[in-house]
Parts: sequence; C-alpha cells; structure tokens
Amino acid sequence: MNQVLVPTARLERWVDNFRRRHGDATFDVRDRALCGEAADGSTFVARPPFDVAYAGEADPAAFAASVGSPARWGLLLVRKGGFAVARMSGDRIDEHKIGRRHVQGRTKAGGQSQQRFARRRDNQARQAYEAAAEHAVRLLGSHAMPVVAGGDRAAVDDVLADPRLRRLSVTGPWLAVPDPRRAVLDAAIADALAVRIDVRNS
Repeated sequence: MNQVLVPTARLERWVDNFRRRHGDATFDVRDRALCGEAADGSTFVARPPFDVAYAGEADPAAFAASVGSPARWGLLLVRKGGFAVARMSGDRIDEHKIGRRHVQGRTKAGGQSQQRFARRRDNQARQAYEAAAEHAVRLLGSHAMPVVAGGDRAAVDDVLADPRLRRLSVTGPWLAVPDPRRAVLDAAIADALAVRIDVRNS
C-alpha cells in the first residue's frame, strides 16, 4: 500500500486517473473516509486533512467540496539542525519563524573524547530545541489550535513538553522533512492541507 498527498483542487483529476488506470470505480464512505474500488480490484481510501471525519456523500466531488482547513492552525517542524514555526489562517501564513542551529555531527573518536563530544552535541541540540520552543510559544502558545508537526519526533516532543504549549493539539499527518528552510516550510504547509490517500494496486 502506498500513501500519496493530493491537493484538494486536484482530487477529482486524481480519481479520474485512477479510473483510467484501473477501470470504472464505485465509491462508499467507511471509517470516516471516502473509499473507492476499481474494476481490477485496486482500492483507495481518501481522508481529509487535520484528522477530520468525512460523513458526506460517496462521491469524489462532494468529498473535495467538503475539505477545508481550520480558521487558525499551526505548523511546527523541528530537527537538530533547525526549526520552523508558522501560525496559519486557512492556507495563509500569518507569521512564521525559521531558525538554524549548529549541531555537530557524529565523531569516530572513542573513550573520553567521544563522551565529551556527545555531551557537547547534546547541549547544542538542547539549545536548538529551547530556541524552537520560545518561538513556538511566541507564535502559537497563547492559542488553543491544532498543530501539524514534522521532522524529528523526539525533537518535536521535547519542544511540545514546554508547559506554555499545553493548549496545542497535534494532528495528522506527521511530516517527514529535512532541516527546515523556507522552501521546506512552504512544502510542509501544502502537505498539511492535502488529502491523504492510501492506494492499493492490484
């Protein structure tokens, strides 16, 4: 099974292509999602972003029309080498911050040198997470809102452990991203807003 992220505006075209590849399809609504099955036995399950339940018509056009985004939501991307935080209104960025921190790579040295190096690396990572938390508090912390997260799970958990961020609720999907830059942030926003489709080809 493969998962693809499809922008809502392209969903009906994606379904048309699915039909062309696999034959005419029938649709139903199960488990809060739109499900399709083609003539050759291939199937797909489409889920709205932000873990929203779908309970509308068994029709791709109706599904696409129902997809939206919260009026206010956040994005949090954290890796050891940097972070990105954005406060969003629908698909528009209200405010964002991208930061980079130097965290040394691994060393092949052994013994006490390796231990000192590991401590220094951990301290650098801790400073990076603290910086990410401060900006997350500034941009997101005073609001109760859904947040889409990505990057390094342990790093994100470390940032969200800050009690000032307790009003945030993390929602899917989890985004696998490289060290955040502006292009990475823009792509992550598009992925957060996309429909998630699990596809099983026969």
